[in-house]
Amino acid sequence: MASTDADDHTLVTAAQKGDRRAFQVLYQRYERKVYSVAYGFLRNQEDALDVLQEAFIKVHRYLPNFEGQSSFYTWLYRIVANLCIDHLRRSGRKRDVEFDDRLRHDGEAESATDLTPISALGDPSAAVKNKEILSAVQHSLGQLSDKHRMVIVMRELQGLSYADMAKAMNCSKGTIMSRLFHARRNMQKLLGERLEYDPSKSAGDSGDSMTQEAAS
Repeated sequence: MASTDADDHTLVTAAQKGDRRAFQVLYQRYERKVYSVAYGFLRNQEDALDVLQEAFIKVHRYLPNFEGQSSFYTWLYRIVANLCIDHLRRSGRKRDVEFDDRLRHDGEAESATDLTPISALGDPSAAVKNKEILSAVQHSLGQLSDKHRMVIVMRELQGLSYADMAKAMNCSKGTIMSRLFHARRNMQKLLGERLEYDPSKSAGDSGDSMTQEAAS
């Protein structure tokens, strides 16, 4: 029986041979991280829990085919990200997905009870403006392609490195940088249309980052 201190490779190998305890240890090791990633995409506790369950069902089903060409967590992250995209597509974005930049630097999303209501931020006019910006960000993300939405969420909201993003999306670092460049430009254009401002005056033509207003 696998030890709780075993590394991922040992646990995966044991789980592939039918060791249920090894699979349980993997679940316990990554449960919170998977929830955090899902919540970062969906900003909804129930949806994130659904994705958590779906992710480990898929892991259990396809683990025998996992060859270890990437780390277990990279493989798991890719499954979670794709499930989140599928979830958003199925829902038709009927629910508002509130993306908030108050994510912990260690990758763990704050619980819903920790999020400060916009109405409690002070100046009512500022609150209205912040709500308008959040709504614009949500709507604009919904208009991006799946790949562009994924790189924006991974980089801007979850703070992943280019290397980690490349591993998660199974492509080169250069491809990630190219996708992110175009995703940011598209995002700026969409935000400009939504908020009625000229993105070229705020962010230039480089596409290096979203506007300070929309990212705050």
